[in-house]
Parts: sequence; structure tokens; C-alpha cells
Amino acid sequence: MSTNKKKTYLITTALVILFFVIIQGLIGGGIINRYWQNILILICINIIMSTSLNLTVGVLGQINLGHAGFMAIGAYAAALFLKSGLVGGFLGYFLSLIIAGVVATVFGILIGLPVLRLTGDYLAIVTLAFGEIIRVLIENLSFTGGAQGLAGIPTTHDFGKYFLVAAFLVTMIFTYASCRHGRAVLSIRDNELAAESCGINITKYKTFAFALSALFAGVAGALYAQSFGVLAANIFNYNKSFDYLVMVVLGGMGSMTGAIFSTIGLTILPEVLKPMAEWRMVIYAVILIAVMIYRPQGLLGRKEFSLRKLLRLEKYKKGDVEGE
Repeated sequence: MSTNKKKTYLITTALVILFFVIIQGLIGGGIINRYWQNILILICINIIMSTSLNLTVGVLGQINLGHAGFMAIGAYAAALFLKSGLVGGFLGYFLSLIIAGVVATVFGILIGLPVLRLTGDYLAIVTLAFGEIIRVLIENLSFTGGAQGLAGIPTTHDFGKYFLVAAFLVTMIFTYASCRHGRAVLSIRDNELAAESCGINITKYKTFAFALSALFAGVAGALYAQSFGVLAANIFNYNKSFDYLVMVVLGGMGSMTGAIFSTIGLTILPEVLKPMAEWRMVIYAVILIAVMIYRPQGLLGRKEFSLRKLLRLEKYKKGDVEGE
């Protein structure tokens, strides 16, 4: 690893820690109230969902309209474990994340193996159907609470826990997207036949990316259950999947930092527009349409926000000034 890369990673880590300390200080000082703490927690959950969906949509290049189904699986798996009372406290919350991730991954592999043989519109339709099947099953199973859902789930509202889990998972997603396996998946996205002719196992890499995406969605579902304490199957309908897809497309398919920026904006925007009552969703829709018209490739396209490039740009500009 070069010296410049090490410096960039250290600066990025320092900025993340500084941001975390500032937010915790504002919460401790009462400047950020409970309502906005919940919004911050929701932002963390949505960032995990949008970046994990980007693994399938942006990195793999396959449309997934059932991502909320994996979130539902993780949420109910974690909720049932927490309600059982087998393990309590911090250990119980931590184990619920692992259980949610494992269960969602199993479903991701079972669904991914057959459906990833399809592409384009066919895959989108099948994944949409999968999400709806999961929702209907949850509504008709007795141990999930049926249509009434689950209530009384042990909750925690410690923003630090959500932030750290989100930061850890997003770091894993970035690492995967930039490693050898991630580059193999990118080659499949760009030209599947060429990738296969180079010896890349198409089925293996497709299924692994799909399962990894499901794992993160399951963990996000567990965090959702721990935050709100109440679950209902209709929360995880196809509209939820479309919301996360919009976040990915708006940020730029394939750009993780773009997905993060768009997720933050799209989570906060409806809350900021709430005082406008019935015009709120109209303004929200107009903003989305305007962005798609004038920036159809998304905020960052397929590029990533790079602190290293930003620092190099500043250095270049200084050199120009000195030369003048």
C-alpha cells in the first residue's frame, strides 16, 4: 500500500471518528432531540440497505426489486430471537444481528441460484414476486404474528451502536467492491461472455454477490426491529424496495459514496418538507424528476468520491498559483 493511500485512509478514519464524536456531543448536550436521533438511526439503516442493494444493481448489474424481502427476513428473525429472551442485553442484540444476517444469507443463496440465470426485466419481475411472497407468508404465519405483526420487541436507541454497525458494514462493502472478487463481479457486469471466457465462474460470483447483499439487508432489518420495537409485514412491501432502488439510481448505480449521499438526502428531505403538508410529496417527486432529467447518470455516476483526488486537486491548484 502506498504512502498516499495510507494517509487517505487515516484522514478518512479521523474524519469519521470526528463526525461521530460531534454527533454524540450534540445528542449528549440535548441539541439533537429524540425525534432527530431516530432520523439519524434511520439514515444508518437506509445507508446499509442502499449500499448493499448497490452490490446487486450497480456492481453486478442486475435489477433487484425484492430487496425489502431480505430486510423483512432479517427483521423478523432478530425480533423472534429477542422476544424469546434466551439471551439479553448487549450480547442478545449482537447475536440477533448475526442470526438475521445468516438467515437472510441462506434465503439469498436459495433464491439467487435459480433466479440469477435470468437477466434484465425477467430478473426484476422474479425478485419483485419473491419480495411479495415473503410479505404474504409473514402475514399468514402464526409465529410471526400474522397480519397484526409483532410488538414488544426489546429496543435500543443508542445511536453509537447503529453508527458503528453501519460504518463497519459499509467498509466491508467498499472492501468487497474494490478487491479481486469485486473486480470479477464488475467484469461480469460489463461483459458476461468475456468474463466467462477468462475463466471466471459466473454462477459462483453472481450468487456470492447476491447472498452478500442479502446478508447486509438482513442485518439492516435486525437494526430496524431493534429501533422501532414493532413490525408489520406491510412495512416491507414492494414500495420499500422501490425506495431503496431510487436511492441507488439517484446516487449513481455502481457508486457507493453516491448511494450514501443520496440516501442521506432522501431520508432527510421528507422530514424537512413535513410542514408543507399535502404539498410535501409533490415537491419531493418534482425534485427527483428534476435530478433525473438534468443528471440521468445519478449524482456521481459510477465514480466514487475520493478524498485523495480532492487533496491532489488542491495541490495542483496551488502549483498553478505558484507558477503564475
